[in-house]
Amino acid sequence: MKGSRGRSNPTYSKTMNLKKIFSAAILGAAAATAAADDAPRYIFYFIGDGMGVQPSNAAEVYNRRVRNSDRPLAMNTFTSVGWLTTYSATGPVTDSAAAGSALACGRKTLNGMLGMTPDSVSMASVAEELFAEGYGVGLATSVAADDATPGAFYAHVPSRKMYYQICRDMAASGYQFVGGAGIRGFVADGDSTDLAAHLAAEGVQVVYGPEGISTIDSDRVLLLNPKGKPDWNIGYTIDSIAGVLTLPQLTGACLAQLERTSPERFFMMVEGGNIDHALHGNDGGAAIKEIINFNEAIETALEFYAAHPEETLVIVTADHDTGGSSLLYSSGTGLRYIDYQKVSKEKFSEYCKSLLDNNTAYSWDDMKQYLRDNLGLFGPVPVDDSDTASLRSKFDTTFALRDSADQHTLYANFNAFAVEVFRVFNKAIGIGFTTTGHSGNPVPVYAIGCGAERFTGFTDNTDIPARIRAITHSDD
Repeated sequence: MKGSRGRSNPTYSKTMNLKKIFSAAILGAAAATAAADDAPRYIFYFIGDGMGVQPSNAAEVYNRRVRNSDRPLAMNTFTSVGWLTTYSATGPVTDSAAAGSALACGRKTLNGMLGMTPDSVSMASVAEELFAEGYGVGLATSVAADDATPGAFYAHVPSRKMYYQICRDMAASGYQFVGGAGIRGFVADGDSTDLAAHLAAEGVQVVYGPEGISTIDSDRVLLLNPKGKPDWNIGYTIDSIAGVLTLPQLTGACLAQLERTSPERFFMMVEGGNIDHALHGNDGGAAIKEIINFNEAIETALEFYAAHPEETLVIVTADHDTGGSSLLYSSGTGLRYIDYQKVSKEKFSEYCKSLLDNNTAYSWDDMKQYLRDNLGLFGPVPVDDSDTASLRSKFDTTFALRDSADQHTLYANFNAFAVEVFRVFNKAIGIGFTTTGHSGNPVPVYAIGCGAERFTGFTDNTDIPARIRAITHSDD
């Protein structure tokens, strides 16, 4: 075992100069490679849900051209880069449960299954194995804490919708930290379950919201969004919702808990789940802002790595691609329009539905003003005559004739007028989509630190946990 980390403060100061951090990370890569035969003491595993190569590239282009950043996104500074196939045992296009299970356990399974083989035999995740060997374990996500990706690291169920049993598995895991928007297992068929009592019996302290972070005083904690907020995600970055958790906050709380309870070695998985939700909605601007937010969470790990490059491994990947997106020629100038977007497609759709539900008198001029204020359309974001006519026609059909059907996606049902508005907005910013579902496109993997050189080449998602196992058992 290597010596003390030499830190008196378990939390990291966000005032560190990030240019120095990234320089230290790159300079430390050579030393980390030399230590690759030793098991890393600290493993950070970041999963951008739905973050295929094109969404991550769009965020990098936005970072460079609009934010005028003089350094790339964190993952694009990593020393090892590869590609992963993501197919499941069901077929070429995976769901998040099968993909999460592959990334957690290293074996293919059927879409919808968590931590089980296609014939319903439980398979251990790399987190469970490391926990049994003395590593602390923490999981953080911007969506529900019992959702597919975090669930793949502790649950063993034939269906990702078995929320009560998934949460029972969470409680039984022994992990020091789980954080996310909420958990669905508190209620089943409209009635409260015994899950809260079960969590308490397992010694799990449940805290809520950013204010709850300072109250953590247990060796095991479940951090959730404030009560009364949706439990399926913490809210989109672009909507600037007051009082909710953010992914960087969840990441920092998870790291602080592991530093306090398991300072010698730990494994930490962080999921940017809202990336996937935005891409399912074909909301290009919101997806980019979620990836930028995900990048801030990764920077927390890079700060940690910069201090201990020989002891730390940081991996960033995706479970699958969502949306089948591409950058269009117009993105060269259009990406700057994202900064005029102040509302997600989902939030705008809810606004439109509220107007209809409340029979609000609302004119086309009223709507044009709203679009100008919240998306820049008919203001700094140009709308040509053809799109203006299309928007006006869809507005009249939706609000005057009340004759339109919602667009149904995996996580939301969008008002028909909202769908048309965001078609026009995506066209303006220069992002095209081929589906509201997942695609079979490969995804990138990035790594830096102890053993990072093993995560290169064109390979499969099941190889990631296999390589983590190989690195952590290099002395066997």
